[in-house]
Amino acid sequence: MQLPEPYQQQAQAGQPTPGMPANDQAQKLIEAVNEALADQQATSYRDDAPLPIVGTAAPIAQPGRPPMSQRATDASALMLSGGVATALVGGTASLVMVASGSADPVVCAIVVGAPTALVLALGRLVGRAKAAAEAGPATHHHHYNGDVVQDSRSITTTTRGVIANTRNTTPN
Repeated sequence: MQLPEPYQQQAQAGQPTPGMPANDQAQKLIEAVNEALADQQATSYRDDAPLPIVGTAAPIAQPGRPPMSQRATDASALMLSGGVATALVGGTASLVMVASGSADPVVCAIVVGAPTALVLALGRLVGRAKAAAEAGPATHHHHYNGDVVQDSRSITTTTRGVIANTRNTTPN
């Protein structure tokens, strides 16, 4: 077995061979790069087609409460809390009547009606307080006796540097 010559070993390793013209070496390098790039496949695809404004899928109800206005949401929450309060009051009234052994209609009306009236009154009070708060602040009137000086100068702030140095200047 005969060993290859040194210039053949360099050619096999991709190194320039002595005696080969520079243009041939460059051409071999270009061919090697093109061959390596030809084996690669695209790894991404960009679809430039415009997206549809409305999709083709049918609408599906989402979990949770359905979308509604803020006022409807507030009314719904009020009705739900009123229902829970009514169930608690009714259960309490039932337990009291069973424990006492008397089911007098007047006592039932007082036991069931009083908390309901109280809840309605508190709801009305909260509604009026909310309306008063939304009305906005009262208008203030200022009355001055004597000379009044109005200062309308503006201050320009500039902060520069790695260690910030703020300089406030007032134009004349």
